[in-house]
Amino acid sequence: MFVLFEEAGKFLAGRILSEADSSLQVELDSGKRVKLKAANALLKFEKPAPAALISAGQKLSEEIELDLAWEFASEEEFSFADLARDYFSADPSKAASTEQQAAALFRLFEAPHYFRRAGKGRFKKAPAEILQQALVAIEKKKQVIAQISAWAEELGRGECPAAIREQLYKILFKPDKNSPEYKAVVEASRATHKAPLDLLQQAGAIASPYQFHWKRFLFENFPKGTGFPAVQAPAAKDELPLAEAQAFSIDDSSTTEIDDALSVQGLGSGQIILGIHIAAPGLAVLPGSPIDLLGRARLSTVYMPGYKLTMLPDEVVQTYTLQEGRNCPALSLYVTLDEATLAITATNTRLELVPIVSNLRHDKLDSVFTEEFFDAAHATPPAAVQWGLELSFLHRLARHLKAQREVVRGKPENFNRPDYNFSLDNPSGKEPEGNERVSITIRKRGSPLDLIVAEAMILANSTWGEWLAEHSVPGIYRSQASLAPGVKVRMGTKALPHAGIGVKSYAWSTSPLRRYTDLVNQWQIIACVKNGRTAALVAPFKPKDTELFSIISSFDGAYSAYNGFQAGIERYWTLKYIQQNALTELTATAFKDNLVRADDLPLVLPAAGAQGLPRGARVRIKLGAIDEITLDVSGTVIERLDAVVDEAAAEQVDEEDNESEMAAGPISIAVDMSMDEPAADAVVTAPQS
Repeated sequence: MFVLFEEAGKFLAGRILSEADSSLQVELDSGKRVKLKAANALLKFEKPAPAALISAGQKLSEEIELDLAWEFASEEEFSFADLARDYFSADPSKAASTEQQAAALFRLFEAPHYFRRAGKGRFKKAPAEILQQALVAIEKKKQVIAQISAWAEELGRGECPAAIREQLYKILFKPDKNSPEYKAVVEASRATHKAPLDLLQQAGAIASPYQFHWKRFLFENFPKGTGFPAVQAPAAKDELPLAEAQAFSIDDSSTTEIDDALSVQGLGSGQIILGIHIAAPGLAVLPGSPIDLLGRARLSTVYMPGYKLTMLPDEVVQTYTLQEGRNCPALSLYVTLDEATLAITATNTRLELVPIVSNLRHDKLDSVFTEEFFDAAHATPPAAVQWGLELSFLHRLARHLKAQREVVRGKPENFNRPDYNFSLDNPSGKEPEGNERVSITIRKRGSPLDLIVAEAMILANSTWGEWLAEHSVPGIYRSQASLAPGVKVRMGTKALPHAGIGVKSYAWSTSPLRRYTDLVNQWQIIACVKNGRTAALVAPFKPKDTELFSIISSFDGAYSAYNGFQAGIERYWTLKYIQQNALTELTATAFKDNLVRADDLPLVLPAAGAQGLPRGARVRIKLGAIDEITLDVSGTVIERLDAVVDEAAAEQVDEEDNESEMAAGPISIAVDMSMDEPAADAVVTAPQS
């Protein structure tokens, strides 16, 4: 005796070995033995053999017309045997054959829209209106399946359907895995045995590598677009006094968000007053205001070669940028110093209007204000050079401040690697297309003007950070517990030491037009200026304010994403520069595993033959093919350029390893190509209701 049964959604048949009141022992054709509940036994039969019954039942079930079966079916609950008799038998008094009963069972199970299940082997036909709705849905699903197949065929032929092109970034990075566009890509990828990204690229979905990187970034970070709504920049309501200082800024020519300026008073008097003047949008852009919400949504300016997305609308930037020829609202830190010893004797913070006399530009003045210029200035003050006296004092002070920090830090700061400036032939200033001519120039890191600005900003950020703590007003701080390997810089609300910089505390406060954290800290500092020791009662953010922690979390994520994009798009332009200048070889320095860093370009890449080389070894490499989508290029070491590694250079490689531009890796996409494995003993799978 044999039995047909259903278990865990599968139909199986086998020989009955033994039978009790509530269970059966059954042996399947595979030899596997199972214990079956008696309630799960649907059909007992003597012939044909189990496999033959399954085969015959499946074949015969295809001949059952569901519409006709639905008409035949009783309005009351019925069994599959009842339907088989009514459908197949001319004589209602005679039962249907075993094969016909099996066929009816299989057909009923695969048509839940016609017949709902009412128990083991029992059914009830669906109401007419429900059936019609189900049939419409099934027809729609068939059309969707047909559309998926058609799109997949187009992709396989190297053509990209418009619907897939429009949803390219959603399909690749944040897909709805039930969407037909996504399923078409998966189906085509499986059919052609091509990786989804390769498939789409060959089908023309990715017309421009640059646009691929740019649109992907926008999709992930600016899904609602990059434009700002029409806004009017608010004016500061405070009546601000006019400062006596005459200030100047130092930035690149491309900088429009001029956050900081400097002034020097009292040269030759024995007592110097250094002014560090920071643009003060926080006087008018108040927490919770419409413009604040725009800044908080963006959190930082996004930089890239030839273009940028500002944190704040241009109307606000132009109102509060420290533009030369204007008296600008500013938050000023005045530092009183002994001119001879450079000892700080007092600090004072004010809100005021600061006359901005000059906007100095790095690219025009770096060649003038060199180390040699400042060395000579110690002997002969450069009175004939505009700002020469002020910059000479500031350079002397910057070196002094840096030396003091290095004592706390425990070792010198060494930045031998240069900074790189990218310039695109893009006169319109609009979004780059990706095929512009690019030039890459080197600017030595830590140049005198860089040093002056950097040390002044460190002084302001550390001074204001301690000042906030003294007033029990929370701020957003950056801290680092030590310089031990693996100890990272953290953001928090407590004034903790920053070992990497060598200061007691460090609160970003000097770029409020470009970083949201700085704008938040400016609000807190303004509260201290206006309210003194009672500032903690009226500051926008109170101690342990959850809103402050939320800002830190959001900023961390956005800032990391923006920096990652900037690094990637700069790598794109570096590879473009290599192509445009037909470079086939580069000199480089080995620094980790098989990775090397180009000596004259901001490029890290893997190089065959670099394995086992000591850190700091200099080599010549031959470049391989460039992939502009993955931003990948490899090289091969063709010559060792030094016999012995420069130990100082090797130490420098170790120190700067954490900030290296990593070599490109595979792009992580969200298209899942995995397929379900069929179960070993499944003969017929029962659809899920």
